[in-house]
Amino acid sequence: MVKVSLKGEVKEFESGITVAEIAKSIGMGLYKAACVGKIDGKVVDLRTPITADCEVEILTFEHPEGKKAYWHTTAHIMAQAVKHLFPNAAFAIGPAVENGFYYDIDLDRSLTPEDLPKIEAEMKKIIKENIPIERFELASDEARALMEKEHQIYKLELIDEHAGKGEKISFYQQGDYTDLCAGPHLISTGCVKAVKLTANTAAYWRGDSKNKMLQRLYGISFPKASELEEYLAKVEEAKKRDHNVLGRQLGYFTTCDLIGQGLPILLPNGARVIQILQRFVEDEEQKRGWQLTKTPYMAKSDLYKLSGHWDHYKDGMFVLGDEEKDSEVFALRPMTCPFQYQAYLNKNRSYRDLPLRYNETSTLFRNEASGEMHGLIRVRQFTISEGHLMCTPEQLESEFQGCLELAIFMLKTLGLYEDVSYRFSMWDPNDRTKYIGTEEQWNEAQGIMRKILNHLNIPFVEGIGEAAFYGPKLDIQIKNVFGKEDTLITIQIDQMLAEKFGMEYVDADGKKKNPYIIHRTSIGCYERTLALLIEKYAGALPMWLMPEQIRVLPISERLHTDADKVVKKLQAAGFRVTCDTRNEKIGYKIREAQLQKIPYMLIIGDKEAQENTVSVRSRKDGDIGSMPIDAFLAKATEQVATKAID
Repeated sequence: MVKVSLKGEVKEFESGITVAEIAKSIGMGLYKAACVGKIDGKVVDLRTPITADCEVEILTFEHPEGKKAYWHTTAHIMAQAVKHLFPNAAFAIGPAVENGFYYDIDLDRSLTPEDLPKIEAEMKKIIKENIPIERFELASDEARALMEKEHQIYKLELIDEHAGKGEKISFYQQGDYTDLCAGPHLISTGCVKAVKLTANTAAYWRGDSKNKMLQRLYGISFPKASELEEYLAKVEEAKKRDHNVLGRQLGYFTTCDLIGQGLPILLPNGARVIQILQRFVEDEEQKRGWQLTKTPYMAKSDLYKLSGHWDHYKDGMFVLGDEEKDSEVFALRPMTCPFQYQAYLNKNRSYRDLPLRYNETSTLFRNEASGEMHGLIRVRQFTISEGHLMCTPEQLESEFQGCLELAIFMLKTLGLYEDVSYRFSMWDPNDRTKYIGTEEQWNEAQGIMRKILNHLNIPFVEGIGEAAFYGPKLDIQIKNVFGKEDTLITIQIDQMLAEKFGMEYVDADGKKKNPYIIHRTSIGCYERTLALLIEKYAGALPMWLMPEQIRVLPISERLHTDADKVVKKLQAAGFRVTCDTRNEKIGYKIREAQLQKIPYMLIIGDKEAQENTVSVRSRKDGDIGSMPIDAFLAKATEQVATKAID
């Protein structure tokens, strides 16, 4: 007999009972909904036997790990369907991702949109057959023989990696399809109820452009058809909000093949919004004691070698020159920290100078992989609200809190606060080559950050291996309309680079010490923030941010002079306003202004001109009637001053 703890309640079962059988003993509803189990914290197949006392949890599709197994199983079903239709297909990897799954496939021809329904139909056949999914293990030589027989060259490469560690190789089999896989998986193909293939793109094997380009087939699946329908409806709504489409339509940005991928051109609307944001951020930072710097866009490789970026980040940099031939090699800056350190080193420092806060609106350059770039969210040249703060150990917590409060203030002002989550990004002690410093230094820095986050009641998840090479960080994460998560704002603790750069201060005891450094952004990357704002508000940004806030619409040519007077009065009050004097009907002008998301339209007819009023139309509330121009000015001024989110 074994004792099994289930949500704190201990039950006894015969040794060898499976997780699935335990689920069935609790109830058929749970058994049918179960995807995988968890034994003492480890996620396992439902078919896993239990032979010792343990704690067991049954995970359904509602649990992230249950969802992951559900989607990973569907990826295998998709691969089996592809194999039926294209027998010569070779498979790379097929993981579950944040919204569904994909499989990278090597085919002798490109898939077409007409192929996807055929693959989907074959998948539904496999699901209907309810094929059992079985796990087995082989020694590395047996595993190689099996995959060689199947002509699966990418699996052979993966086997070689695991064989070097002396591990047995695990496989999953469903009918005539066998795949190299760590699992876990559902019990059978019939557990999947609703499936849809969503996209076919391209990806290099292992994300390396030196490798072969593969076809990446995406899909999604759910336990209920209604859930799939709801998801697809959300995707359609997301497409309407996609900044990569809407931002171009509304004149925020464009791109040009002659300039290059990941190098967007900000059009007048986009440039204006980013200017407004930059001025707002810099003014707010000044109020909070930050001092503005302006540093070069490039530096000699010597600077990056000293900071460690040359060894740990060189592949992500744009290098100017040839190290083997040139006496000096430069690189465009991927971050500002080593530059601002030189400002600190400009003179001797005392503890009385600390905390010292430097901020900068920094243009940065990062050599992103072509497959990673998307609109304004991930680009190769971008502008960031960057800052570096030097402080004593005693000041560290309060200064970190100040950086976080600034970030939260920005998020709340922009209306993005409810959309973010927090990740405590830590080092991976099993991959020491990625980091500088000793284990003791990392444990100290991470211990300090954990204490601060707990003290501030910040709800975070841990990201092992996600730290910067010089220190742990708090990443404030946000998702775009398609569910892809990116980092918006980062706050990092660094106790290593000050020593490398010789940054010191004389403490109250007369001894020289290295300051702690906090790396932070207050609003993150401006281009990414603009993209997220376009998607959040479907292009209808809050009035204080809109590049055009008011449009004056005279109903006839004879009223152009009256309209011009209104425009000048609004401009004198600081509003961004235009006048539509085209020879078009007023209804046409209103519809066009609405499509361009203009917050207010002021219509001027004969009556309004005589009474010195305007007929006000709001993009949100429609026609709100006639009012004196001064009354409208007061209303609009308050809306902008309070940065209201309408």
